[in-house]
Amino acid sequence: MKRIHFFVLSAAALSVLFLVACVNVRGQSLMTRHTRQATVSGQAQLLEHMPSEQVLQLDVVLPLSDAAALDDYLARLYDPESSSYRQFLTPQEFTALYGPSKQDYDATVRYLETHGFAVIGGSRDGMDVQVKGTIAQIESAFHVQMMHYQHPSENRTFFAPDREPSTDLPFALWHVSGLDNFSIPKPRLVSRNEYAKAHNIAPENVVNHANTGSGPSASFLGSDMRAAYYGTTTLTGSGQNLGLWEYVGTNLADLNTYYKNVKQTNTVPVSLLSVDGTPTNCLYTRAGGYCDDTEQTLDLTQALGMAPGLSSLVVYIGSSDTAIASSMTTHSPLPTTIGCSWGWSPADPTTLDPYFKKMSAQGQNFFAASGDSSTWCSNNNAACAPWPADDAYVVSVGGTDLVTTKAAGPWKSETAWVDSGGGISTNKVAIPAWQQLKGVINSSNKGSTTYRNGPDVSANANFTFYVCADQQACSANAYGGTSFAAPMWAGYMALVNQQLAKSGYKPLGFINPYIYSFGVSSSYGTYFHDVTSGKSGSYSAVTGYDLVTGWGSPNGVGLINGLLTEK
Repeated sequence: MKRIHFFVLSAAALSVLFLVACVNVRGQSLMTRHTRQATVSGQAQLLEHMPSEQVLQLDVVLPLSDAAALDDYLARLYDPESSSYRQFLTPQEFTALYGPSKQDYDATVRYLETHGFAVIGGSRDGMDVQVKGTIAQIESAFHVQMMHYQHPSENRTFFAPDREPSTDLPFALWHVSGLDNFSIPKPRLVSRNEYAKAHNIAPENVVNHANTGSGPSASFLGSDMRAAYYGTTTLTGSGQNLGLWEYVGTNLADLNTYYKNVKQTNTVPVSLLSVDGTPTNCLYTRAGGYCDDTEQTLDLTQALGMAPGLSSLVVYIGSSDTAIASSMTTHSPLPTTIGCSWGWSPADPTTLDPYFKKMSAQGQNFFAASGDSSTWCSNNNAACAPWPADDAYVVSVGGTDLVTTKAAGPWKSETAWVDSGGGISTNKVAIPAWQQLKGVINSSNKGSTTYRNGPDVSANANFTFYVCADQQACSANAYGGTSFAAPMWAGYMALVNQQLAKSGYKPLGFINPYIYSFGVSSSYGTYFHDVTSGKSGSYSAVTGYDLVTGWGSPNGVGLINGLLTEK
């Protein structure tokens, strides 16, 4: 029996529907999805047509020229038996082999300019064209109607296209970023007070082991994480370039305050790079509004704490995921290790795959925080949605609760952090080859043999850190989250690449094919601290791989030496 739904529409809504119905669908469809299920299903209430003169900024992305050939190359690139093993490409070489042709790129620019857009950025090497245009120009170029809707789960409105965009170009485009603001990126960060409130307990009763850190109130500093996970030997990340993915700018005064308060000195040049005109500053003023740079500053302190001798650290700041990825894969010097502590829900989870594959082809490694709301859930729930941590071409970083022997001392023990994000890809990302190795998925860890499992690795995420932000008083043991763990791993990877460079070898590139083979080997304990106790949501930490902590945290120089053998 069919269920019939009755709706009472206002006159304004009826006029909008009439306007939509009058638009003819035509043109070349794009290769990714842009509409939201909430608008297609009617779950999000249609409110009104956007003002025709309103201006939006878009990032128009062209497709790979030969996606199948790139997949074949990546398989050979990480195959020790292949002549292509670790023969990484430069951005220019990648464009020549797999990027859009100059003819298609130029045609795209002309098409956009013909429709009145102002071209403000992007590049053929970045596979994108950044433009600004009015709603009227957007609707004309992409054959959509831009609408305002009531968000179905958040107390706000959002804009989105009423249908899938298309163009009159003779070839298909890959994606257009900026056509909706349904999902607002959120940092993978949580305060102890918020956690306590969510779990109906007093903040002082939240379990933490903040009694051996070097910071105020025995909180952990970035340098403590280096001592615990790497040790006291000589690698510092010298000669390496690290990138941080951020959606909001920062105030480097907060970074300076952190170092001043803990009586340390930062010698790494830190630069803030706007990839699309997004402001690089983040100033808190009582009169002028509130900009929170807690996430951005802690990312810096954790990356710099692990790798205090980096040649450069660039903070890539943008409003569009594709614009940030485009810059990270073309900028000179190229960041060979990248940390991302944000989560969001794209209309199509394959949107960034060309860029993540490009990173793998260029010897770059992308670490994504797995989340702070326990077991991964549907993309409809922003708090526990996994993306980008469940993409097959990123390293997903979960959370642990770390204990050290003393301040600035070595690792002592580790359990699973109670809110570490992980589970089975809710985006139905196919299980990668390296998770299909015998011994990875078993009845103990309850992983999937069909879909991508996460996280891959982990590090401390409990409420045990010293944080300075927002040009206000610093805090001790007030924040936690996999936000801390992802930049730690990005810094650790810089140490690996420094050791490779000292030995005359290229950067390692995407590490998942290596670490999974290490995990199922008899020398597993040499490479990782295996976290075998604790649970988060539906899953528990077990011996070997699990869906809370992955393979565990790095075991000092053991993992570095192991990865050196993969030269």
